[in-house]
Amino acid sequence: MKKIDSLRRFIAEHRRYEVIVLLFIMMIINQGDRATLSVAGASVSQELGLSHAEMGWLFSAFAWAYMLLQLPGGLAIDRFGSVRVLGLAIIAWSAFTAMIGTVALMPVGLAFFAVFALRFLVGAAEAPCFPSNSKIVSMWFPTAERGTATAIFNASQYFAAVVFTPLLAWISTRWGWPWIFYVMGAAGILIGIVFFIRIKAPVDHARLSDVELETLREGGANLQERPASTGERQSWRQAWASARELLGQRMFLGIYLAQFCISTLTFFFLTWFPVYLVQQRGLSILNAGLLAAVPAIFGFIGGIGGGIVSDWMLRKGVSLTRARKLPIYIGMALSMSMILCNYVQTDMLVVLFMALAFFGKGMGALGWAIISDVSPKRSAGMNGAIFNTFGSVAGIVTPLVIGYMVQSMGSFNGALIYVALNAAGAFISYMFIVGELKRPDDTPRDVATPVVVQEACAGTDCPGQRRT
Repeated sequence: MKKIDSLRRFIAEHRRYEVIVLLFIMMIINQGDRATLSVAGASVSQELGLSHAEMGWLFSAFAWAYMLLQLPGGLAIDRFGSVRVLGLAIIAWSAFTAMIGTVALMPVGLAFFAVFALRFLVGAAEAPCFPSNSKIVSMWFPTAERGTATAIFNASQYFAAVVFTPLLAWISTRWGWPWIFYVMGAAGILIGIVFFIRIKAPVDHARLSDVELETLREGGANLQERPASTGERQSWRQAWASARELLGQRMFLGIYLAQFCISTLTFFFLTWFPVYLVQQRGLSILNAGLLAAVPAIFGFIGGIGGGIVSDWMLRKGVSLTRARKLPIYIGMALSMSMILCNYVQTDMLVVLFMALAFFGKGMGALGWAIISDVSPKRSAGMNGAIFNTFGSVAGIVTPLVIGYMVQSMGSFNGALIYVALNAAGAFISYMFIVGELKRPDDTPRDVATPVVVQEACAGTDCPGQRRT
């Protein structure tokens, strides 16, 4: 009984762990939705008679909308709150994903445009996802825990690949590729309903204990959404002015450029990697799905490990700059190992080098933790949106560049070099452009030590005010 009571007390004083678990599950579905077309890609291209360049356009459809809607999505988050915006987005992108399966019933000439349009709509609905996650983490986690929390939801892309790449490959083999989209769409709608029911801001959570509320407040958590009131909302002109100000700061520009480079690795694995295994390495769709899960496992380990190590260094008194940058340097150096795949013949060595590259990519994916650490408080949503815009540009460029390279060169060798050079670009950007990591509206202090920022407030608008 004592153990049960202790467990109940632990759960009661750590509601934030439920939040990160739900974010993790939601992001597994999210990343699974993004990977659906890559798993179905070989079958879709064969059935519709598509070239590598045409498949590149289909792979990029998601990212076109994802890029164009980033800034409006960030503005919506700052106006209406991340929980509300993200909840609606989950259900919308899941419905569009399910609809992609219906294109199998259309004439071949129309199917290409239907897939492109629906993937475009999926990208539009997913645009607020990562900025919302970042804002929710900043509400629910103290500064010294954000690296780990961010690494957990960011590592969902690797865990999703472990679970869904072989599962979706099996579904495609068993029932046909349209069922990939039906299954993922239904799963997303279900988790969207759960998200609406369970996720709230800390000050609005009826079962949050006073102990945990005090822990969050003293650790620097934001505690509540505080969507802008009608009088406080930025006009579009003010929003663009805020965006230009962020783009004009060297630290943020370096972070944005690095995100483009790191996202190039992400979108290679999300789009062309299974096709690479099938078409260049001669694997079946099912075997490609199984082998693609191996690098994803290492990416998951690297992603969680990078966040844990970074937060551990913070707690040991290492500066924020060193604690966040060191895993990135190591991770990007490891990611460049994928070039070695061009010089080996056996499938196992290819998987080994891709696993090492995936591990490094996961370890270095601390961008969202950094954005939570350094975003100006009044434009956190906008900063996250700009950051994600650079990543989504990579989502457009990467599939197209690789598609045309493979079509013109007849192999993926040049594509692997292109992706590895982007890992080098992220390394260089953080080393020579970003400089010291610091929130622009912070007063000078040791950034490794969490400080509670006292804001002028009154009544229920005060971040430290306990809800009634």
